[in-house]
Amino acid sequence: MHESIPEVEKILAKLVGFDTTSSRSNRACIDFIRDYLDGFGVKSEILANDDDTKACLWATIGASDKAGIVLAGHTDVVPVEGQGWSSNPFTLTERDGKLYGRGSCDMKAFIACVLSVVPELVKQKLAQPVHLAFTYDEETDMGGAVRLTDYLRAQKVTPEWVWIGEPTSLRIIDSHKGVAAFTTSITGVPSHSGQPDKGLNAIELGVQFMNILQRFAQSKKDKPVPASRFDPPYTTFNLGTVRGGTAENIIAEHFDLHWQARAHPGDDLDAILEDIEYTAQAELKPRFTAFAPKAGMKTCTCLNIPPLLPTKGNPGEKILGRLTGNRETQGVSFATEAGFFQRLGTHVVVCGPGSIDQAHKADEFVEKTQLRTCVDLLRKVLLCSGAT
Repeated sequence: MHESIPEVEKILAKLVGFDTTSSRSNRACIDFIRDYLDGFGVKSEILANDDDTKACLWATIGASDKAGIVLAGHTDVVPVEGQGWSSNPFTLTERDGKLYGRGSCDMKAFIACVLSVVPELVKQKLAQPVHLAFTYDEETDMGGAVRLTDYLRAQKVTPEWVWIGEPTSLRIIDSHKGVAAFTTSITGVPSHSGQPDKGLNAIELGVQFMNILQRFAQSKKDKPVPASRFDPPYTTFNLGTVRGGTAENIIAEHFDLHWQARAHPGDDLDAILEDIEYTAQAELKPRFTAFAPKAGMKTCTCLNIPPLLPTKGNPGEKILGRLTGNRETQGVSFATEAGFFQRLGTHVVVCGPGSIDQAHKADEFVEKTQLRTCVDLLRKVLLCSGAT
């Protein structure tokens, strides 16, 4: 029953072997997938970024003039530097029924499962087409998802539903929080540290601003959303990285904070940000005023990833729920590319092999049984139901 399992492991080993850390190019990986598909007569569209260092891949099996289903995944992975790996992270290694390697679960496992059933798909007369969508930079700014969905919108492609294979232990996810990232820059006035009153310390002001963010975070934590489907059940904030100052004997002129907010559905993130800005200006403005116009504060939005919201009559939920026997959908706090696809006016389901608990860590792995189950599920959805 599981004839393609050895093949899926071979494909996964090949995919893991490409170092597609987001800071690097994914072209070799995309070229491999393109050549693999071409070997079965499946032509691909390569959608490169502006400097041609990265690319998405879009391919269709079956009639291209029908809606069909999209099987989607990202090819990039997070860095391995500073992590204590037990084996080479870019060599798939088997131990005790688990396959270790960077991206083994997040999310090259799903891509390998999809590619392993291509030889069977091309032999079928599909009632609806099967589209393959593989992207770049999901782990950073999701530029690949933006590039791909802009292309599909221009081509007026609206699939019936999209199946994104992020690692969920094959649980069916129909919603997740949105994610927004910001940079708050504060400009102070430098002076000798022996004369602090003649300067304005940007780091001190930055600490005040971080305290404001922490107060907002605590206020959300103190009032969790009743009957929430998310863990944690409230909007969260994260202080990511801080940079500032020149030397210990100089009053700091610059401070930069990179921070993030993950809004719980129902919370108006724009309104929350307005409150944060109002509070920050009220508390910090008096100190800026004395040194105007040299001093000031500015917050810029670095990225804004839309949430995934449940949709009525989602065919992906119905099909996967029936085939897995688990009709209960769940919400998660991590973000995916789903919201970008949902903006096309289609239904989206997030469901894939491997656990998010293993992602982004040293010795990331996917269980071989998860690969087997995912391949079987793909077959049942795409072959037994004619991709409808």
